[in-house]
Amino acid sequence: MRLNVPLLDEDELAEIAAVLSTGMLTQGDRARDLEDLVRGVTGTAHAAAVSSATTGLHLSLVALGIGPGDEVVMPAYSFPATANAVVQQGAVPIFVDIDPETFNIAPDAIANAMTERTRAIMPVHAFGLVADMDPILAIAGAHDLPVIEDAACALGGTYHGRAAGSLGTTGVFSFHPRKVITTAEGGMITTNDPVLAERIDVLRAHGAVRGELFMEFVAAGFNYRLSDVHAAIGVAQMRKFERIVTSRHSLADRLAERVAQIPGVTAPFEPDGLRHTYQSFVVMLEDGIDRDAVIRAMRAADVETTLGTYGMHLQPYFVERFGDLTAQLPHATRAHRQALTLPLYPQLRDEDLDLIAETLSSAVTANAR
Repeated sequence: MRLNVPLLDEDELAEIAAVLSTGMLTQGDRARDLEDLVRGVTGTAHAAAVSSATTGLHLSLVALGIGPGDEVVMPAYSFPATANAVVQQGAVPIFVDIDPETFNIAPDAIANAMTERTRAIMPVHAFGLVADMDPILAIAGAHDLPVIEDAACALGGTYHGRAAGSLGTTGVFSFHPRKVITTAEGGMITTNDPVLAERIDVLRAHGAVRGELFMEFVAAGFNYRLSDVHAAIGVAQMRKFERIVTSRHSLADRLAERVAQIPGVTAPFEPDGLRHTYQSFVVMLEDGIDRDAVIRAMRAADVETTLGTYGMHLQPYFVERFGDLTAQLPHATRAHRQALTLPLYPQLRDEDLDLIAETLSSAVTANAR
């Protein structure tokens, strides 16, 4: 059993074939269609299709003028692309701890990390659960700082009725095959700021502005566009979008009921007023359980699992650069060591959920220290 299987069918093939038949394969009409569909979900005024969420984060930083020596506050617990985009700008990622229940950045930790060099806050909506944005936005507003939502996992997630990607200055989504919908590879930037949207549009396409006959290059931009072939997959995926998100949520509820019966395992937490997308179904194992041994045991039983995500402060590059931050980041450190992602995707049946839970229970029992 795989960790995730995208929900693909003849729709995606038909959309790809339609693009191929035109001979116009680079960013064009289908990318614009996908942008419109994402704007519809997020309620934002602008959306820009890009080649990945990583390039979307980088482009947001560039468009906001984040540069060498600037500090960007972010959770220590995230896929390293979050921090890498900051480093690529010559800026400094400032790692802060997470809430142990939600895996999301702790607002109090943000406030304590602010310095005169802080230029942005980058919350991550961990595994599809929107971070606690009201206090984050209050901190940002008090210091006149932009907020970049790393919403890679959270398309369709909501925070007290407001959509992920609409809360900050920009929102950035991923369409990697493990995400809620996929374009094989790709991403999207959303914003309500028309000036910022125009800057992003220019920067993602070589810094070019098209005139009557030729382009003029007004910035040292990037080639961060999404091809129409990839966008076509996304358009077909968006027709299934609500069904996919609803199915993931229903399956997560049923899997959580089973997981709750296993001693030493804590199911994901969804606060009142928030809608989790369950891009990943991540449980926490008690400290006395060898998480890595559980992964190996479940793999041996043909059930794919993996860690939740990464304590970025524990990765060799960041340890070498910033030193040992383990003591300052206890919750992110524990999550890196004890969180476990279980399979979750719409094609699973109840008997599959039973198998996941039974395999997990056996693996936990066998690998308690």
